[in-house]
Amino acid sequence: MAAVFLPVLGLTRPTMPDQESLFPEESDRERRRRKAEQRIRHLRELIRLHDYYYYVEAQPRISDREYDALFHELQRLEAEFPELVTPDSPTQRVGGEPLKEFAHVQHRIPMLSLDNTYSREELREFDRRVRDGLRGEPYRYVAELKYDGVSVSLHYREGVFVLGASRGDGLTGDDITQNLRTIRGLPLRVQPVDYHGVSLTTFEVRGEVYLLLEDFHRINRQREESGERPFANPRNLAAGTLKLLDPREVARRPLRLVCYYLLTDQVELQFQSENLRLLQRLGFPTDPHWTVCQTLEEVFAYIDHWESAREELPFQIDGIVLKVDSLRQQQQLGTVARAPRWAIAYKYEAKKATTRLRAITLQVGRTGKVTPVAELEPVFLAGSTISRATLHNADYIRKLDLRIGDTVILEKGGEVIPKVSGVVRERRPPEAVPYVFPSLCPCPKKQPLYRPPGEVDYYCDHPECPWQIRRRIEHFASRRAMDIEGLGERTVDQLVRAGLLHTIADIYDLHLHRDELLQLERWGEKSVENLLTAIEASKRRPYHRFLFGLGIRFVGEEVAKLLATAFPRLEALAQASREELMRIPGIGERIADSVFRFFRDSRQWEILERLRRAGLPFAAEEAVRATPAMGFFAGKTFVLTGELASMRREQARAEIERRGGRVTDSVSRRTDYLIVGAHPGSKLRKAQELGIQQLSEAEFLALLAQHPAP
Repeated sequence: MAAVFLPVLGLTRPTMPDQESLFPEESDRERRRRKAEQRIRHLRELIRLHDYYYYVEAQPRISDREYDALFHELQRLEAEFPELVTPDSPTQRVGGEPLKEFAHVQHRIPMLSLDNTYSREELREFDRRVRDGLRGEPYRYVAELKYDGVSVSLHYREGVFVLGASRGDGLTGDDITQNLRTIRGLPLRVQPVDYHGVSLTTFEVRGEVYLLLEDFHRINRQREESGERPFANPRNLAAGTLKLLDPREVARRPLRLVCYYLLTDQVELQFQSENLRLLQRLGFPTDPHWTVCQTLEEVFAYIDHWESAREELPFQIDGIVLKVDSLRQQQQLGTVARAPRWAIAYKYEAKKATTRLRAITLQVGRTGKVTPVAELEPVFLAGSTISRATLHNADYIRKLDLRIGDTVILEKGGEVIPKVSGVVRERRPPEAVPYVFPSLCPCPKKQPLYRPPGEVDYYCDHPECPWQIRRRIEHFASRRAMDIEGLGERTVDQLVRAGLLHTIADIYDLHLHRDELLQLERWGEKSVENLLTAIEASKRRPYHRFLFGLGIRFVGEEVAKLLATAFPRLEALAQASREELMRIPGIGERIADSVFRFFRDSRQWEILERLRRAGLPFAAEEAVRATPAMGFFAGKTFVLTGELASMRREQARAEIERRGGRVTDSVSRRTDYLIVGAHPGSKLRKAQELGIQQLSEAEFLALLAQHPAP
């Protein structure tokens, strides 16, 4: 594999003596270990280098597939020789159990807020204060884009990432090291850099965690499909993600990092512009658009350029940051209250437009949630033409006192999703009357809408609501679920209208209606055959995608994976209590309640029984291969604590599940055995309190040998 990549990096393989003759007394495993150690070192260097090319220079040198091949080879070698795993290995970005809470970190130097302004006059006043504070000494500015993200502090010792903290109140933040390690652009070990003869290895870096807009929109689409409220903007999503206590959940969201601050006691740094170049050389992603401005006029030109060009960026900014370049001059200017005198943020106004509200329509989702939608006179705003915007719920309409015919204010700024933010009341037509939220679903069934206690949304719960049927079937057949090619929105609508589809189970009876399909418009022998072939192929999709496709409220792709891991058989998931579901890391009360109620709905069981008979995947592949009714492990629940010397925790979990057992992450009265490795945590104490039997690693390995997997 290495020979494929060495020429890309301009490296040549050195001529080496015969390795076998140097170590004649080695055992076979020692020989393989020595070779693996050399290869592991080389793979880590390659992966770090390609991370640098991708995240810092934004110029990848190899394809994603080639990168994945390197990464998977490293994973395989480390799994075979776990003693060679080090904390700074690229494979160790996610590890450890969910935290109970974050520890506090005191910032050595406060993470100050910046004064904000929307006014050029205030920028001139800021410049005057800088000039007076420096008493006529020449100065210049560094202008940087103001990423709309979450501030973090990163600490490195001997070149290795050791601590990451949130800003908190500026003086004290939370230790979010494990969450930050999941960010692929954050170097776990920095590139070697000399500065004035000193190797920079111990320092603090500060930056912003953010998301690309395409990732933000994708996550919101998934949440909406799962019946969850979308995030308002990428910053809210990034902030909420960093507060999650389970790093494995954080790793599922593609957070990005941009860095702008460097502090070290190893050497005296001199300029902000120089620090940005040093950060890039160390391997940190920085803003590629920063510039040095000699005059305030150059600053204004930079502001003007990015006010229009920001629409072309793949991420969100809300302004620019202006800093005095000289660090000595920064120190001379000092701070006032909790903001530096040497920096200021110029913020852009939110983009707004006015247009007329033509109508308010209702949109019914697959979970039955009814969402009011503003139908607008088309208007161009922030790079796109807007003709529709969500109005969220009845309470939001009432709060705005929104009426048909009103001239409304449409806004698109910090809120990436266009929203109606106000009404121009002086332009309200005299005939406009307050909007009354409908009491019936707009579907042909005219089902009365209901509003669950404590919720803001209305729902239609008629099982034959055609709008819900369409959305459920579209979701089930979607690419990320059962991936039934040819069963898109238009086809689903046609088949529902023809009476051939009423539930997702009807999909697997379409082969019985071949003649009826052939009678439909635009259908022929070939198109019918293609659809039936795609339906048959969907039966081979993984179990977790089947769970996602069922359309359980609040169960998105990632939650479906969590459920499939904890309950590799549908029968076990269906019988799980709310408490058992909530013990799964990442599953809260709302999700647990939704899953619990779904499997206690007799209408759902009728559909599930038909799907089972059709051959849909009711268990994970590993669970199918296991023998659930025989052997020591069958039907028992295990919990792991401490470090296993012989294998990684994921391997131990797989071995147990292959033998019909189940692994959970917390000890309860339902736990049968606690497997105890080195340095066990609080789980051991709880198991002792509950009288749970413990197995040492040696006893666990002996049981694996005595009860081999099928």
